[in-house]
Amino acid sequence: MIVSLYTSRVILNTLGVEDYGIYNVVGGVVSMFAFFNSAMSSATQRFLSYEIGKGDFAQLRKTFNATQIIHIGIAILIFILAETIGLWFVRTNLVIPPERIDAALWVYHFSVLSFMVTVIQVPYNATIIAHERMNVYAYVSIIEVVLKLLIVFMLTWITYDKLKLYGILLFVVVFFVAAIYRIYTRRNFKETKFLIVNDKNLYKSLFSFSGWNLLGNAAVIIRGQGVNIILNLFFGPAVNAARGIAYQIQSALYSFVLNFQMAMKPQIIKSFALDDFKYMHQLVFRGSKFSFYLLFCLSLPVIFEAETILNIWLVEVPDYTIIFLRLIIIDVLIESVAGQLVTAAHASGKIKLYQSIVALFFVLNLPISYLLLEYGYEPQTVMYVSIVLTSFNLFVRINIVSKLAKFEVVDFMKKVLFPIFLVVAVSIVIPLIIKSLMSNGIVEFFIMIITSILSIVNTIYFIGLNKNERSFVKIKMNALILKLK
Repeated sequence: MIVSLYTSRVILNTLGVEDYGIYNVVGGVVSMFAFFNSAMSSATQRFLSYEIGKGDFAQLRKTFNATQIIHIGIAILIFILAETIGLWFVRTNLVIPPERIDAALWVYHFSVLSFMVTVIQVPYNATIIAHERMNVYAYVSIIEVVLKLLIVFMLTWITYDKLKLYGILLFVVVFFVAAIYRIYTRRNFKETKFLIVNDKNLYKSLFSFSGWNLLGNAAVIIRGQGVNIILNLFFGPAVNAARGIAYQIQSALYSFVLNFQMAMKPQIIKSFALDDFKYMHQLVFRGSKFSFYLLFCLSLPVIFEAETILNIWLVEVPDYTIIFLRLIIIDVLIESVAGQLVTAAHASGKIKLYQSIVALFFVLNLPISYLLLEYGYEPQTVMYVSIVLTSFNLFVRINIVSKLAKFEVVDFMKKVLFPIFLVVAVSIVIPLIIKSLMSNGIVEFFIMIITSILSIVNTIYFIGLNKNERSFVKIKMNALILKLK
């Protein structure tokens, strides 16, 4: 997270607001094709974890190789679409200064290549996660971050078009990281040995699951990058830069939660495969609650001190960045509660109704945002729309998944949402009082950070955890203290 925030600062300073905004929106066009890959990626993760849970190696090997063949096909399809429809859209519709069109197209082509490598790599990454080799995932992630830090320094050393160079170097990093994952999985997991798969029923199951998942992922892309393009059409690259910076911070914060949720996914799916619903419910409930707590602990100080943080972090803070950052964090806090609900739905394999309704709420972001901007509302209006729809979507998800995963809605409300509400309501009181009494300054900044964290941690421990969870925390803390001694 620290390296990501630092690299974002230097990249913005090196590229400038305009080029940074161009990279953000052009890269966003490429990621619009990501819903093909995201849909299949979720299917790959689900089916591999399910077969490991069942202990069927022959079916596991067939599943891996079937998904590998499908992902190669997806990569080819994305290349064709991106270099035809996508390229036409970039050339004719995006608001890009004429003198930067050539650099923008360089970035676009290398973004397409990077994305193809990522798509083909999905079955290998999914295998590592399904086998719960989180240490490998962590080590390679650290290598990736260090390489991206090296890119930052190279941008300042090499006298070449910075935007072009950034696109090229990011592709090199993606390719290198993919190679590490592939070598590791080939050497450690026998199911990755190539096998031609002709099982029609397996392909049918994978495509059926992916088809409905495709709908949900396409809606997510429309919500994110579709709104980004609308902002570009109404306000130009500068607002894209502001939104991009806010999402950089949000992404850095949320990476903690995503990795926490990723570590729990295989266990949730495996417990469903074994019909161990009691353990599954415990994982889903605690995973949802702890995901929020973890993100809230990191996010509240940022919400209170967004202006000071951005002024320290960035040389130049684009207009609207502060309000975008605060609203994006609120939106993702609500979304974090749903992370394990998604996994529970995927574990069941019955996602038709879930994806259809959830996708509708995501897609509504686009027409509602467009209409409000057309009527002259400010850029941040798109985030207010997203927060409202995300809140409604959460309750829809709870109701649908409760039937798929066989738990009571009342239990989720009582064990997850009610403790979360109490933690938020109680923990913000003291920081709000202190904030109202202090002026802006570096000393006040550190006081607010420390106060916010202490308030949240204590509120979570005494109000947000039940008796068993507090006992678990005590045992782990005592073991840690003994180890340190």
